[in-house]
Parts: sequence; structure tokens; C-alpha cells
Amino acid sequence: MRIILYTGKGGVGKTTLAAASAVQCAELGYRTIIVSTDAAHSLGDSFDQAIGPQPTQLAPNLWAQEIDVVYQMENYWGTIRSWFSGILALRGVDELIAEEASVIPGMDELSNLFQIAYLHETGNYDVIVVDCAPTGETLSLLSVPEAAGWYLNRIFPIERQAARIARPLLRALVDIRIPGEDVFDAIQGLIVNLTRVQTLLTDRSLTTVRLVVNPEKMVIREAQRSFSCLSLYGFAVDAVFSNRIIPPGVDDPYFGCWKAIQERHSAEIQESFFPIPLFQVPLMEQEVVGIDMLRQLAHIMYREDRHPADKGQSRPARKPRRSRAASVTEPDSMCDPASIFFEGESQRIEKTRGKYRLSLPIPFVTGDQLAVSRHGDNLTVTLGNWRRTLLLPRALSGLEAENSVMEEGRLLVTFAASPAAPDRPSGETGDSPPRRGARLQKAVAAAYRLRKTKKDEAPETPP
Repeated sequence: MRIILYTGKGGVGKTTLAAASAVQCAELGYRTIIVSTDAAHSLGDSFDQAIGPQPTQLAPNLWAQEIDVVYQMENYWGTIRSWFSGILALRGVDELIAEEASVIPGMDELSNLFQIAYLHETGNYDVIVVDCAPTGETLSLLSVPEAAGWYLNRIFPIERQAARIARPLLRALVDIRIPGEDVFDAIQGLIVNLTRVQTLLTDRSLTTVRLVVNPEKMVIREAQRSFSCLSLYGFAVDAVFSNRIIPPGVDDPYFGCWKAIQERHSAEIQESFFPIPLFQVPLMEQEVVGIDMLRQLAHIMYREDRHPADKGQSRPARKPRRSRAASVTEPDSMCDPASIFFEGESQRIEKTRGKYRLSLPIPFVTGDQLAVSRHGDNLTVTLGNWRRTLLLPRALSGLEAENSVMEEGRLLVTFAASPAAPDRPSGETGDSPPRRGARLQKAVAAAYRLRKTKKDEAPETPP
């Protein structure tokens, strides 16, 4: 089973390359589905066929789906949205506006991810190819599970317990809809789904990301920033595709300057992303629309002589298992798009001289671009607008972060025991959430008892 995500700056051709890869996977016998997470779907235009919100079969072993975000949000967020829009309606907000305002930020990204997880769990497909939105939206899409999961796993249990205790009191004192157990059950279901999605996306033997670039300065810079953020969140990038390269046989003087620019930037791409394999895709003679043209492009993309594994760039590509029903027709001269072309390291922890060192790959970044902070059992790494919170393993939870440095594209954080550290259970730091939750429960219970006492002591009104 494989999940392959294609992303890149808008206009670089990622939809076309993703579609061509899906066509090739299907021809190799994999039951393949390609899905689009872009709000402005263009898969149907690429295949020159109508594609709907449900999987549509386009050819033997090949299905496509343009995810309907509205349907997915209603499926996964319906209960929560109904409660939230009900609150707004009680406050006099127009019903239509309340319905629109109840769309919580991040809903659409999560809905897309939940659909990918669902397709994986059906077992109906061997390969899921994801045509992602442009880079910025893709990074938002991939970072949502960890950010939302942090809140739902740490804060939500406290809020649910507090709401269970305070609900009778608040209903008597305020004119507002208090979330019932059905709402909290729906949120609990989201936690389970988020855990599934996070596991799928960070399983480096299952899911990989492929960057699509053009040999142009602006595109390369954005791809480098994307690679840094993807590495920050622990996603595996196993290939880079440099698209629309003017073929050597084109000798028209009009393209002379462009060819020189592309040659210079191609060398920069090769050097920047090494040892990630680089596939160079030529500019086609005509527009690539329809399965026949996509097949022709795939045969050029994945020709064995374009495979970089034998150039010392990566370990030999590892192929996934096909289903038993798959009919294998792999030509000798073609490499398999479903292979994992590069298996690099993610984060690792080493122990040297009585100290622990956490190593996290974040290429194309200098130390002054990063901010590292420690909060209890969490290590927060901030890169520009992106932030990742790492839950430290038990071995590091009681240690102090001594320093952090960038070395050869890796963030190194050193942990050591503090001689002045107070005695407390491992992992418990300062005012932990469970203690805050206990105090909140006691405060609500005390307010409820006080209200009941005053009510009992109040003089009876004579008839």
C-alpha cells in the first residue's frame, strides 16, 4: 500500500505529473485512485473526463475523485457545526450567516485528510495518489493534524470534564446552549480520526511527498522552504521532479537564454536537494490532456535511464506489495512510480557522555531562522509562520535543554540533568494541565454548593 502526495508552487504542473503517475501505476497492475485536495479542482480537466465527489473509474485499475469538502465537513463536523450555529442563532445572528460562520478554520483541510484515511482503510486500492493544493495550502493541510491533535489531546479532556460538572449550574444561570455529550462525543471521534491521519502521514514506509518544481529561481526558493517545513513536521520527501525542461534538440535562438537559465538552475536543484533523487521531465511538444497523453508523459518521466538510483543519489528504490489480483505488466525499461525512491532519516536521539541529543533534519535553514523553546514535556520549534510541538520521550522529559544549534541541515538540541532540578515525578513540570483541571472542577463544585445553600436558606414566600 502506498500514499503519494504531489505538491509544489501553483502552475508548475503538479496535477499533470500526479495524473501521469497514477496512469502508470494503474498500467503496472496497481489498483490506483488519484484524489484532488485543491479547492479549485483540475483533475477532470487533466483527464478530459468528468470526475465527481465519489470515486469515478476512468480506466482499468484507475479511479479518480475530486473531494467534496462540503459533504466531508457535514460528515465529520455536522454535530459540532449544528451546536455552534445554534449558539449564533440564539444571539440574533441571521441563520444563513450563522451557518457560514460555523465553519471553523481548518475544517476543510481535516476533511480532505479524513477522506484520504478512509480510502486507505477501505482496502480497495493499492496506491493513493494525492494531487495537493499549491504549496502554502498543502503545508497547512499537513500541519493541521499535529496542531489540532495537541489541543484535542491535552485541553479537550479538561474542558469536557469541566462542562460535565458545570452544565447543570450554567443552564440555570445563563441563556446559552451548553454543549451536550453528543458534541463532546463528536470531538472525541475527531481525536481518533486525527490519530489515524497522523499515523498514516508520518509512516515513512507508507506515505511520501514528491516536490514538483520548474528550473526557475522563485520556484526553487519556495520548494526549499517547503522542504524545510515538511522536514520540520516529519514528512518523508522521496523525490523531486523538475518539470518543463526545454529539450536539448531545441536549437531555436529564441530559447537560447531560457536554456542557459534552466541549465544553471537545474544544477542548483541537483545540489540543493541532494541526496533526494531528481527526475527531469522535458517540456512536451503539445499540451498533456487525456489518458493517452498522460501515458506518454509517464513513459518519459519514469524511463529507467532517468532513474537516479544508479548515480549514487539514493538507495535502491523499494517497491510496495501489489494486491494478489493485480496484473503485472511492468516493462523492463520503466521504473515503478509506486516505489519509495529515497529513505532518509527523520528525527533521532543519541546519548553521548551522559547527555542526550535530539537531532531533527530541517534543510535550507540557519540557526537565526529558528526559535526553540521548552514547555514541560513539549519542545516547540518555530520556523517563520510554522510551528511544531514535539512531545519529548520519557528519557528527556526530566532533563533541561542546554542548547540548540544547526549543523549540516539538522537541528541539534542537547539535554542534560539540572543539578538544581526540584524533585517531582518524571514528566510533571510546574502547573500541569491535570492540576489546573482539578482546581477548575473544585471551583465549579464550590460555586454549585454555594448556590444550593443560598437557595435552601432563602425565606419562603408566604402564599
